[in-house]
Amino acid sequence: MTTDTPARLLQLLSLLQTPREWPGGELADRLGVSRRTVRRDVERLRDLGYPVQATMGSDGGYRLVAGKAMPPLVLDDEEAVAIAVGLRAGAGHALEGVDEASVRALAKLEQVLPGRLRHRVSVLQAATTPLTSGDGPTIAPETLTAMASTVAGHERLRFSYRAADGTESRRLTEPHRLVSTGRRWYLVAYDLDRADWRTFRVDRVSDPFATGARFSPRELPTGSAAEFLRRSVNRALDSYEITVTFAAPAATVAPRLPPWMGAPEPLDEDSCRLRATVSGPKDWMAIRLAMLGHAFTVQDPPELAEAARTLGTRLTHAAGAVE
Repeated sequence: MTTDTPARLLQLLSLLQTPREWPGGELADRLGVSRRTVRRDVERLRDLGYPVQATMGSDGGYRLVAGKAMPPLVLDDEEAVAIAVGLRAGAGHALEGVDEASVRALAKLEQVLPGRLRHRVSVLQAATTPLTSGDGPTIAPETLTAMASTVAGHERLRFSYRAADGTESRRLTEPHRLVSTGRRWYLVAYDLDRADWRTFRVDRVSDPFATGARFSPRELPTGSAAEFLRRSVNRALDSYEITVTFAAPAATVAPRLPPWMGAPEPLDEDSCRLRATVSGPKDWMAIRLAMLGHAFTVQDPPELAEAARTLGTRLTHAAGAVE
């Protein structure tokens, strides 16, 4: 019999998180308590914000259902390892759709993982090779989690940085946000030595060190970290304006666009238009647009339209060659 109430509540919560309905009698047997105690414990969980649903019947039953807010979860060893490995794989390869929230979740999870589980996570990750579609560089998850922790805690971060020309420097920053473009991770931060805002490619960062010194967050000049990154990258590279229409609603196209491309404007219920400032080779941009999975037409610039025509011809020939 479990006499310690907090321990019993955690055990009950762990059982209820299994996606099934638990008869009250079975829960009582598992916990070594009476059905009345189970009912009281269920009420305690409800008071803590866990949406436990009770069903009527001869034996009665309990099920944990979706609520209005996300309550804390209780994970067993295997579940914790599986989640950490998945988050590490996504974060380390800057996959599109894996953003700062995933890195924050990984930082929180690894902070409380016992040493034996942390070792298992590292061994599993070292023994697997993910198949990724992007050509961006890989990043040590520890680097991302260190940065995410300082962003969340408003803590100054020191690190070594290698510029595009190979120059090495030490930076002391007030980290603001991590931003993923789908191919790379960037840190938007206030550089204290240069007294200005900067963006840093995370794959060029080494030896990140949280100093422990807290700071009051500053206001970004653009208000949005994604917009600041877009402007910063465009200043560093040759950029150009594109105008593209899609044969799909804006609400369908928008989730597939990376933040740096902005949002499409609706034209009608079945089409939308994207105006954006982009950079990079035109053929790469044509491929990027095609990967969105919707029919599109390039209005501007003509070079991008030509790159799209060339890509279409190549793909048509490739498809025709298959018998």
